[in-house]
Amino acid sequence: MPSKNLPTAVAIYTRVSTRGNGQDTENQRRELRKYCLKRDWKIVTEYTDEASGSTSQREEFVRLFEDASKKQFDLVLFWALDRFSREGALETLKHLERLTSHGVAWKSYTEEYLDSAGIFKDAIISIMATLAKQERVKISERTKAGLATAKARGKRLGRPPKIFDRGRLIRRRQAGASLSELAAEFGISRTHVARLVKAMPKP
Repeated sequence: MPSKNLPTAVAIYTRVSTRGNGQDTENQRRELRKYCLKRDWKIVTEYTDEASGSTSQREEFVRLFEDASKKQFDLVLFWALDRFSREGALETLKHLERLTSHGVAWKSYTEEYLDSAGIFKDAIISIMATLAKQERVKISERTKAGLATAKARGKRLGRPPKIFDRGRLIRRRQAGASLSELAAEFGISRTHVARLVKAMPKP
């Protein structure tokens, strides 16, 4: 962070899913600009998305992180955490950690406790990390349950078996072809070829 004698260089991020229905990023920007003015913070850039927060593939959101990696500002100020991201605790935590790794602080305007430089920083990060861990466990459990269901239904898991003429492979090996040559010719790994060769009947 810069010296306290210098104005903090701030990037403002605003987002709405769609225009209308009372949603307008201008309302967010107006209040965020006033907030920065009161604190003598210099707004160096503003990012605005009109897109769902359930994905990180938002044009301005992507540009924000590109600029953060170049340290073009010291702090990202957003209206609320759900305006910044609605991807769940795990992905949201990753986004905040990315900003921190670039040396960029972050702050929510409407949620004073969500401040990477605030007194509740460690507690908030700890809570979010716990939620992210629970989210990872749930994802893992759903994946395992899905695999178990697929297996119970007789669905083959993993890569489909490679179909090739084993008899021809054995004949090529008997003719003097190397393991590497056979692997390239039949489109299988050298280890697979070695196993087949090892299982060949002895002359």
